[in-house]
Amino acid sequence: MPSQPSNSLLGLNLQELTDLALGSGQPAYRGQQLFDAVYRQKIERLDQVSTLPLEYRARLAEQGWEVGLPRIARKFISSDGTVRYLVELADRETVETVWMPEGDGGESGDGSEAGDEIDSERVVAGLRPAGRGPSAPLSAGSAPSPPMPSPPMGWRRATICVSSQVGCAVNCKFCFTALLGVKRNLEAGEIVGQIAAVLREQSVEPPLQRVNIVFMGMGEPFLNYDNFMKSVRLLAEGVGIPESRMTVSTAGIVPRIHDFGLEPLRPKLAISLNGSNDALRSEVMPLNRKWNLEELMKAAREFPLRARERLTFEYVLLADVNDAPEQAREVVELVRGIRAKINLIALNPGTELPYRTPEQERVLAFQRILVAAGIPTFVRRPRGRDIFAACGQLKRTVELAPTGDFKSTLSS
Repeated sequence: MPSQPSNSLLGLNLQELTDLALGSGQPAYRGQQLFDAVYRQKIERLDQVSTLPLEYRARLAEQGWEVGLPRIARKFISSDGTVRYLVELADRETVETVWMPEGDGGESGDGSEAGDEIDSERVVAGLRPAGRGPSAPLSAGSAPSPPMPSPPMGWRRATICVSSQVGCAVNCKFCFTALLGVKRNLEAGEIVGQIAAVLREQSVEPPLQRVNIVFMGMGEPFLNYDNFMKSVRLLAEGVGIPESRMTVSTAGIVPRIHDFGLEPLRPKLAISLNGSNDALRSEVMPLNRKWNLEELMKAAREFPLRARERLTFEYVLLADVNDAPEQAREVVELVRGIRAKINLIALNPGTELPYRTPEQERVLAFQRILVAAGIPTFVRRPRGRDIFAACGQLKRTVELAPTGDFKSTLSS
């Protein structure tokens, strides 16, 4: 699927920017200056690159080059502090990007620096780390930790959920984005641009402030693999967000899981499971008919994990569909022998979906079975449900907001 052709500097790596400078008769170090301005400083216009000579800035403009930072068209603010951004691209297509101060706990127990921070703060607060062993408090992870002193900006870390496609082709039956279909892939610059636009709007400067990235917005990243991977490198090398603070979720594109394991620089991997057997998974995720559980779990077992790293399996619980105790026991057998953790997600509701959210006790009973089997299991905290920003709810909903421009918000 093609992406949108572009004359945007955002999306070019250091070598490409250096070649651009050399091609205009400029010294090679101009490439580094452009790279720093576009990614570290997150400029909006060429005339803001003060390190470049005026005549070179004018020449770039004459050649049709622009920074290419996407425009935040609308934003919606949840009562829990989550912000959903409707981001407009150069061709007027829109995608959604979500800002979550304090995140949703999705990194807990994954063996990374980001996960360790969450667990250590729970210990400081006098709580056992969630999801660890039969004696762990089973409701832990389903609610935020007790309040701790916050830094001046009001949060200790934040998570940005970013889109990789305009729409999605995977057609998971419990996901709002599937209702949109798919229009096109995003370029690497459009992926990074969402993050740069949100960081600018929130006045946040990685790595001075801790920001986690989850490629879990609109689209299947592994169906836009090359642009996704280029965006990862640009984020790490340019914006200053290390790979240890990034997680990508796939619905199970098995060949790309193999490719991803060979990458020298890669985020953590999360696999969207959502069904404990082939019949059930094919019902809620038709992609399972192409790559079934046997193939998927084989790829998961062969995936090369780094020291302390755990593979994450995500499991959206649908009331009376995939949330029974026998299905939890099937999940135990599926992941047996894999150094993994499981994130449980109670369905985020919507009238257009044919499923219901399970009761909390049903969720905790499912968690109990997994924890008793020795599998670290966490209940992800829903963020931004009231503005359709939670997991599976992204479909460019604007009806909730008052009529207006970029400053329009919704809170309750």
